[in-house]
Amino acid sequence: MVNELFIGSLDTSIMSTLLSFLVAISILVVIHEFGHFWVARRCGVKVLRFSVGFGKPLWSYTDKLGTEFSVAPIPLGGYVKMLDQREGEVKPEELHQAFNNKTVWQRIAIASAGPIANFIFAIFAYMAIYLVGTSGLTPVIGHVDVTSPAYEQGILKDDRILRVGDKSVGSFQEVSWQLISYIGETTDIPLTIEDKNQIQRQVSIPITNWLTDQEAPDPLKGLGIAPRTLPIDAVIGQIADGGAAQKSGLKAGDKVTAVVVAGEESVINDWREWVDLVRQHPNQEMDLFVERPVTDADSTANTVLVLQLVPQLKKTDAGEEIGYVGAGIDPSAIPEIPSDWVTKTQFGPIDSFVQGVIKTKDLIVFTLESLWKMILGDLSVKNLSGPITIAKVADSSVSNGAIAFIGFLALLSVSLGVLNLLPIPMLDGGHILFYGIEAIRGKPLSERVQLVGLQIGMALLLSLMVIAFYNDISRL
Repeated sequence: MVNELFIGSLDTSIMSTLLSFLVAISILVVIHEFGHFWVARRCGVKVLRFSVGFGKPLWSYTDKLGTEFSVAPIPLGGYVKMLDQREGEVKPEELHQAFNNKTVWQRIAIASAGPIANFIFAIFAYMAIYLVGTSGLTPVIGHVDVTSPAYEQGILKDDRILRVGDKSVGSFQEVSWQLISYIGETTDIPLTIEDKNQIQRQVSIPITNWLTDQEAPDPLKGLGIAPRTLPIDAVIGQIADGGAAQKSGLKAGDKVTAVVVAGEESVINDWREWVDLVRQHPNQEMDLFVERPVTDADSTANTVLVLQLVPQLKKTDAGEEIGYVGAGIDPSAIPEIPSDWVTKTQFGPIDSFVQGVIKTKDLIVFTLESLWKMILGDLSVKNLSGPITIAKVADSSVSNGAIAFIGFLALLSVSLGVLNLLPIPMLDGGHILFYGIEAIRGKPLSERVQLVGLQIGMALLLSLMVIAFYNDISRL
């Protein structure tokens, strides 16, 4: 019965992830292809088909202008098919509507319209987010690693980060966003810090090839700092069937108060301390001191037990070997975050639009810089993600609410727009490159040169897809 419930839960999770992925991709494909479609019609080009997905249409509708709108079964993209003499015979009375007979500047406009539509969508998506308002943890430092570069530069617990470089930051999310641009660099990171007495000072943290070889690098951890946290009692909430926690006799409601491992006793005051001990001691026996609530209505005292536990070995995505017991926290043990620990950012319509433009511009620059760093080897190609990772993130964002999902769509839309503008044949950027050369030369490149370009483009795209799929499977 338990296995049936587990399998049913797994099937539901897979279906939820797949559905989230299909919704996200379909929205972005419609936006991208609508850009091409809208500009093509404004340029007098006859559009034969507007398809979401590839393959034989599952559903189609033809409008009065002769455009077939269809939904196809392979949901990994879409396309707009235009009248073109290079792809088939064109009636003499429709020659003026053929794509290949339009001026080079009209063709450039049509090719550019898809990525531009992605950027416009991102701007208005972020505008909506800023109108509603965003919340984040105020960047007050709760812990500094004594071996870290931050500690060496005098950063202390309770210090607040005001600026990274010349950018003001109001939350740890904004701090991380500004720090990400330094990944792979050898330089100094300038920070403006305010201590608990509200005295400001400038700090410069030297970095060398910072986080270059890390998959999913964590900028805050890379500096050796962490946000302040509230203590959480180590109360067990869920126990996985067949796990080390269940085998030891742990039950939901148990509170871990101390752990003895290798003859050394550690008092547990926080759930994180318990997790750290488990992670650090795979396959090592430990004694747990546990308080278990009594079931006797006449007694208020908890029962104190000593249990033997051996954490199982588990490998992380990065290949690190850690301990794992199959136990989850009791949600009721998690305290509410104080209101003065949270910063809310909200703007009016005009400022929200401006902030949407700035955010989209920053994402475009960041994406281009990241691609360039991967080419130079300053950023690991392990950071490339394929459809599996996109699907998982899509599902996670859906579960976190509409604002999180809109933010994910905006981010993915920018990435899609930038990718399509790369000067790689087969992509919009490759077509723009060919048309640009035609504008300069006064005539198009030969069909042989264009064919070789397409073959090179296909090889590059296939290579990127292989790397992205490999990374996805490795993360699984």
